[in-house]
Amino acid sequence: MTMLDRRLHAYRSDLAEAGLEGKVEASRFTQGAPARVAVPVVALRPEPNLARGIDTELLLGEDVTVFDRAGGWCWVKAASDGYVGYVAADALSEGRPAPNHIITVQRTFLYPEPELRKPHQAILSMGSRVHVAGEAEARGNRYVVLEDGTAIFAKHVQPIGVLDGADYVEIVARFLETPYLWGGRSGLGIDCSGLVQLAMLMTGRAAPRDTDMQAAGLGQPIDRSEIRRGDLVFWKGHVAVFENPETILHANGQSMTVARENFAAAVERIGWLYEQPTGYRRPIS
Repeated sequence: MTMLDRRLHAYRSDLAEAGLEGKVEASRFTQGAPARVAVPVVALRPEPNLARGIDTELLLGEDVTVFDRAGGWCWVKAASDGYVGYVAADALSEGRPAPNHIITVQRTFLYPEPELRKPHQAILSMGSRVHVAGEAEARGNRYVVLEDGTAIFAKHVQPIGVLDGADYVEIVARFLETPYLWGGRSGLGIDCSGLVQLAMLMTGRAAPRDTDMQAAGLGQPIDRSEIRRGDLVFWKGHVAVFENPETILHANGQSMTVARENFAAAVERIGWLYEQPTGYRRPIS
């Protein structure tokens, strides 16, 4: 049978997603069941084991398909990018109302009520999705109120779907100095390909999760001489965004942050370990 990328196809010897029947061998196939992330950020791992590094992260309000529940873990597939892995079972809920707003700032606080002096309950990342049930004002500040009575500063959210056409490079720049986190995909910590994916998500564009996926199919290949703002440069295992033809923005393990760097200097610095760039691509608008 065909060997498929385990990151994008849910299959084990005992169980596989229904769409793979006839393509992989498994004892049983399932359509899975819908669920929604109910915590600010949850790690998605290649195995149900806390000792394993994370592949990516899912944010509050994102949808998944659950194929299996066992031992406090759920084996899932993310609706946003098709990524497959294991998340903590208590991070998911089947009963949350559908999100209608999205967090648009790098990170914001979730308060127990519309009052900024109250101890916050959680920190939410850009890209988190919430169900706004109403609005309130306190001490001259406007808040949106969620279905459980908790509140978020109103200027930090927008209705889902209104960001199409925004400049994704400007979104990337908002993350400057955010800590680098392998597998991270939030305003609390992010990696190079997660930064590209999340910024594009915020402008209404889908992007694959990992660097190799982006290098193989995000937008179209271009030549170095064609570089302009918003184009991507790839090394083996790394991606950066051109802010202009001479400057890149990227989450990187050298500064351990999202940083702005001269492209020529970055090529020289990175070259001793990862050689020269492997290619350039232009995301399709």
